[in-house]
Amino acid sequence: MGVFIRPGNVFLADCPARLAIELLADKWSVVVIYGLSQGPRRHNELKALIGGVSSKVLAQTMRRLQRHGLVGRSALPEQPSITQYELTPLGQTLVEPVEMLSRWAERHGSDVLEAHGEQTDAVAVTSG
Repeated sequence: MGVFIRPGNVFLADCPARLAIELLADKWSVVVIYGLSQGPRRHNELKALIGGVSSKVLAQTMRRLQRHGLVGRSALPEQPSITQYELTPLGQTLVEPVEMLSRWAERHGSDVLEAHGEQTDAVAVTSG
C-alpha cells in the first residue's frame, strides 16, 4: 500500500510543501544551492565561496540537501579521490526561485538592516 500524501497546505505540520520550505529555510541551504547553481564544486571551493560557514556546518548542510534529493555527490577519478557536489535535476528547479530571492535580497538587504536598527534603537530607548 502506497503512502498517502496530502495536497499542499503549508499550515499542516506533515504537509510535503511545508517540509520543503523548512528545508530551504535553513540558514545555509539557499546559499549552497546558489553556490552550486553555476556548476559542480568541491567542499573547499564552496566553503571559500560562502563566507562564514564552518566545514562542519557545510558538511551537515550538504548531507541534508543530499538526503532530500537536491544535491548529488560524486568522486572524481583522481588519486587521492576528490569529491564534488552538484545540483540534481530536482535541485536545478530551485535555481530560478533562489536567483529571484537573491535579487530581492540585494535590492532590499540594506532596508531590512535599517529597519532592524530602528527596532533595536526603539527597544533600547524603551528599556533604558
